Amino acid sequence: MREMDSKMVTETISTLLQDGCYHLSDDVITALRQAYEREESPAARNVLAKLLENAETAARDEIPLCQDTGMAVVFLELGQDVHIIGGDLYEAVQEGVRRAYARGYLRKSVVVKPFSARINTRDNTPAVIHTTIVPGEKLKITALSKGFGSENMSRLAMLTPAGGRQGVIDFVVKCVDEAGANPCPPVIVGVGIGGTAEKCMLLAKQALLRRVGEPHADSEVAGLESEILKRVNDLGIGAMGYGGRITALAVHVEVFPTHIASLPVAVNLQCHSVRHREATL
Repeated sequence: MREMDSKMVTETISTLLQDGCYHLSDDVITALRQAYEREESPAARNVLAKLLENAETAARDEIPLCQDTGMAVVFLELGQDVHIIGGDLYEAVQEGVRRAYARGYLRKSVVVKPFSARINTRDNTPAVIHTTIVPGEKLKITALSKGFGSENMSRLAMLTPAGGRQGVIDFVVKCVDEAGANPCPPVIVGVGIGGTAEKCMLLAKQALLRRVGEPHADSEVAGLESEILKRVNDLGIGAMGYGGRITALAVHVEVFPTHIASLPVAVNLQCHSVRHREATL
């Protein structure tokens, strides 16, 4: 049994969230540069150039990539042989969020009583936490700052099995088409297929954590990703809705078994400002 101080968790969360809000990762920078080279629309090319300039400025000056610094979503892969000491694990995560948003001068955007008073918590807590128990004596933390221009475009469909592969493709493409410029394209399209309604939605969000453009290990799923990406980019929405060839940088699909009576499909869009980091303690 390995003992791990909760303070390590707090400081790691704080660091990950701040770093993610200031620095676009190399895979995203590469994808944006490739999009710039491929784009034919002058207006869209100009937007992509500005996005790259924005990323450079944010990293240099350590200021947020976007004014919407998101709601914190934290994925914990907790080794079954880890014993957290010095405090509650979830409270350690929440304290890490508080410190990140205070120290990093990140916008606090979380409200309680969401359907009535909508009172700002003033520290961007609570975070949404997803925990998985895994073998071993390590703790893997993935921290995602999810902006809501893209989150608001999330969709779920409980298709009939007869919908099949084509039904999945049509639904995803329709979601991106209806979202238009709202999620600040170019986007990464996270798709979940299977499970139950809530499992499917979680799969779609987890799909966003993959390196941008990294194909699924299963060739059948990778082929589905490729076809959806082509269909999405044929929509002509383009960067920030200015038209053009590149509406999405990538499509990532995650799949889980489901019931014989259903075909759940979920879509979770991620804007070009991809802000997630991970660490293993």
